[in-house]
Amino acid sequence: MRNSLPKLLRRFTLILGVLGVMFYSGDTLAQKKKKKDAKNTPAATVAPSRPANGGAKTNGPKPYGEVITKNAKSKDGLFKVHEIEGKFYYEIPDSLLSRDMLMVTTIAKTADGLGYGGERTNTLMLRWEKNNDDILLKVVSVNNYAADSLPIAIAVQNSNLEPILQKFDIKSKSTDSTGIVIEATDLFSKDVQALGLPRNRRTQYKVTRLDSDRSFISHIHTYPMNIEARYVMTYNATDPPSNSSTGLITLEMNSSMLLLPKEPMMQRLSDQRVGWFSRSIVDYGSDEQKAASRTYLDRWRLEVKEEDMEKFKRGELVEPKKQIVYYIDPATPKQWVPHLIAGVEDWQVAFEAAGFKNAIIAKEAPTKEEDPTWSAEDARYSVIRYFASDIQNAYGPHVSDPRSGEILESDIGWYHNVMNLLRNWFFIQTAAINPDARGVNFDDEVMGRLIRFVSSHEVGHTLGLPHNFASSHAYPVEKLRDAAFTAEMGTAPSIMDYARFNYVAQPEDKGVSLMPNVGPYDKYAVMWGYKPIPGAKSPEDEQATLDKWIMEKQGDPVYRYGRQGNSYDPTAQSEDLGDNSMLASEYGIKNLKRIMPNLMEWTKEEDKPFKDFDDLEEMYGQVITQFNRYMGHVRTNVGGVAEIYRASGQDIPVYIHTSKDIQKSAVSFLNTNLFATPEWMMDEEIISRIGDFGSLERIRGIQVTTLNGILEWGRLGRMIENEALNNNDAYKMTELFDDLRKGIWTELSSGRTIDVHRRALQRAHIERLELLLTGSEPNLPANFRRFAGPQINASQSDIRPMARGELKTLQANIRSAIPRTSDKMSKLHLEDALERINTILDPK
Repeated sequence: MRNSLPKLLRRFTLILGVLGVMFYSGDTLAQKKKKKDAKNTPAATVAPSRPANGGAKTNGPKPYGEVITKNAKSKDGLFKVHEIEGKFYYEIPDSLLSRDMLMVTTIAKTADGLGYGGERTNTLMLRWEKNNDDILLKVVSVNNYAADSLPIAIAVQNSNLEPILQKFDIKSKSTDSTGIVIEATDLFSKDVQALGLPRNRRTQYKVTRLDSDRSFISHIHTYPMNIEARYVMTYNATDPPSNSSTGLITLEMNSSMLLLPKEPMMQRLSDQRVGWFSRSIVDYGSDEQKAASRTYLDRWRLEVKEEDMEKFKRGELVEPKKQIVYYIDPATPKQWVPHLIAGVEDWQVAFEAAGFKNAIIAKEAPTKEEDPTWSAEDARYSVIRYFASDIQNAYGPHVSDPRSGEILESDIGWYHNVMNLLRNWFFIQTAAINPDARGVNFDDEVMGRLIRFVSSHEVGHTLGLPHNFASSHAYPVEKLRDAAFTAEMGTAPSIMDYARFNYVAQPEDKGVSLMPNVGPYDKYAVMWGYKPIPGAKSPEDEQATLDKWIMEKQGDPVYRYGRQGNSYDPTAQSEDLGDNSMLASEYGIKNLKRIMPNLMEWTKEEDKPFKDFDDLEEMYGQVITQFNRYMGHVRTNVGGVAEIYRASGQDIPVYIHTSKDIQKSAVSFLNTNLFATPEWMMDEEIISRIGDFGSLERIRGIQVTTLNGILEWGRLGRMIENEALNNNDAYKMTELFDDLRKGIWTELSSGRTIDVHRRALQRAHIERLELLLTGSEPNLPANFRRFAGPQINASQSDIRPMARGELKTLQANIRSAIPRTSDKMSKLHLEDALERINTILDPK
């Protein structure tokens, strides 16, 4: 064994030596063969030898003609866009590298159950930047800011490294060497999350991946200021919103890339006392000793021509350098075009308050013969787009420069079936006094006026104005019955409120107006946001003037702004009218009671004698829905707190609790009109034609929802706080519970029969008290708290003992009432109610 190992090693060494000779010989022979072949190859086809440093990348820039071949379908625009056999190439001018651009991504066509077409999913500010032989598409943030002249600007820049959305090889240089060519196909055909289905939807529908075999680019169109990419994306999903058996979600996306102005418009700083769409950044260059927010308006760039400045200063109306122009989609039915145009131009009076005449106009889009280059996708044009859709809606978005707030363009979405929504509102809210609304098919002139109303509202959004839900509260209810007042002032100071149609007016109120117009608040807000302030060189220079304009109107409710989403402010509600919810709702219910006996007649169509009862069912549902709105308006007064924005220098409260008298009157109204069974809605003639079951549930649903809303944690918390702050001036929780019990359980003292509606309501009352005694307040996510209002710690509040005491009072009252109740079902109900309360108070 000692001698065998060296022998094996010698043999192994010999084998390696032979193999080495073989490999060496093969390589030598190969080299000799290459040299021989090279001698026989013509000089023009000899491949260049590799340089010592490894040479250029094999996918490096190539001659233009090899990349953009003769098969290319090319279009000029912001970038030249070339399509070659399903691949898309961008030819980017050097002058546009590092320029700020905006990418707005929307869902163009959606899967059933997944939102609606036109829904914006993302907005990114981008820059295309050169890095050696690559182009980087970077996402630029403007959320943090400091002026370049300040030292802290370096720290802001170092703390905001820009994410790279995509990296592209430079395929070639343009023919005149003033630009570069990249292939952009993967940007829209691969799963770039920022340009596809949003993350929350992916989580909701359990999306696993993009199915590239079922995803493709439909087209990429280029225009002078923007590039529009339309692409279909199909995702594998475990829980899709529709067509679940396929395990797929398919939707069509549109990404619009828009060149931003080289010089941003000067910002105008926001003030919460005037409602405006705005955006905020953190200004690290401010003098405040914290990271302060800087909030500025979204608005169009309306400027005075230099030659007109002196006229403007004298108070004369002048035309702006550039008008706001809306085009009407060629797909719009011709009979509605004049009304859509009128809705746009209704805002001219508001811009006159800002010093401009003819500032906003609308016109029909040119035909192909008139202008073959015109396209609704071209960002130079703002368009009212008409969609053949059964969605009952319209929407008014805008695209704005995140650096300055300048609105660059807007495409209003108009769905065909918004007419059904308008018909329903106008019928239910005005038919009692308005013969034009007594039918299911309105005359074109009537529908045209309604379309104009909605058009004007949506245009207001595109000008920068949000909903102003405090507006309608400015007018006394009785003034809404006054023909002279409503002719001059409309039915609300702002068309941006959800103050639809005049449900307050009664049949004897002849000539009264039925809808709002662009009103005094709208004129004031447009003036405040758009009127140029000569001499101001910075946003800060404007603030004194802007504050002066606000203070001139301070205290006048006509010029008050109230935000949307404030669920506890009875003076800033959706769909309401007037300054008193109880009185306005009383008038509204009177009109609903006038409509109900005529509902069958008014939903007939003489030329369709054999039609079904779908319209009758829909309008009956609208009666119940409108009634429910009134109950909601009244309920909000209980534990209500008005929010009236002030500046910090004003010695006036911002939050004001609703008075005790108003809160008591709200509970009394609900006891009379809702908790006492509204039998007038139970019309047997109608119910027998629209369904076999469900009418009782509709009434019960309104009663229980309203009751639970009154006995809601946050509302009770506000009442407790009101009592602590204002003592005897407050409507106390003990008084609320007493008033509700007396309204909901009135039969106990008399022994009267308890009808089926009241039995259900009384059980619901017991169940709600049980929840207040044993349940927990909802743990709402932070982003929902601003809608629900402040919450309360239930276990440590007065709510638990109040609920226990109320259950004990009911226990005693029900026990006493059972012997004097003769109706069998009522007695069974009370016995059951007593057992329920006993179990709650003593679970063992």
